[in-house]
Amino acid sequence: MDSELFDLFPELVELLVAGLSTAVLSVAGTYVERFAFATIQTGDTTAGAWAAFMGVAMLFLAYVVVTDRLVPTLFEVTGRAGSSE
Repeated sequence: MDSELFDLFPELVELLVAGLSTAVLSVAGTYVERFAFATIQTGDTTAGAWAAFMGVAMLFLAYVVVTDRLVPTLFEVTGRAGSSE
């Protein structure tokens, strides 16, 4: 039992890091988008457009982390855990 858990440890760490980074990038991207819209409403379209671009980039990066790291690692961990029982 302990060796199986020890074998899953790297995947669990990757799952934790990918999940936390996705959450941080999503929250930061949402906040930056909100700031961008508020900046555009005040009339500063250049800074607002730049902030909007940065917010979209953060949200896209969060999507990439989910699809390339989080979901495959989750399937690997659940597949391994299911086959060991």
